[in-house]
Order: sequence, then C-alpha cells, then structure tokens
Amino acid sequence: MKVNKIIYMLLAFFLGGLGVHKFYSNKRKLGILYFVFCWTGIPEIIGIVEAILTVFKKADSNGDITV
Repeated sequence: MKVNKIIYMLLAFFLGGLGVHKFYSNKRKLGILYFVFCWTGIPEIIGIVEAILTVFKKADSNGDITV
C-alpha cells in the first residue's frame, strides 16, 4: 500500500500508540491490535520506532512510500 511519507511518519510518531498510522495504511487488523494494547505503552514505543524508520525510507516523486 502506498501512503504519503510525511503523513504516515507524523501519525506513527504522535498517534502510533493508538495504531492510527496502521489504519491510515489500510492495515486494520494491526490497527485494532495496537488500539487494544495501547494501555501497555508498547504500541507507542513501536510507533515511534516506525516513525524513525520511515524517515530513512526513499519516497517516490509524489512523496509516497510503500508500507
């Protein structure tokens, strides 16, 4: 699935604990899993790591990346 790099990175960093970036990338099952376990703090850590990794992904001419 192709998504906008900047939007995905910001969603992962700020709302990653709730799985919003997974819903944005059309990965609903993972989004629900992140949301269910948001109270543990683990999805937040994973979301921040995913945001950092997204910074280093190469975007196409439209600014999209494949996730």
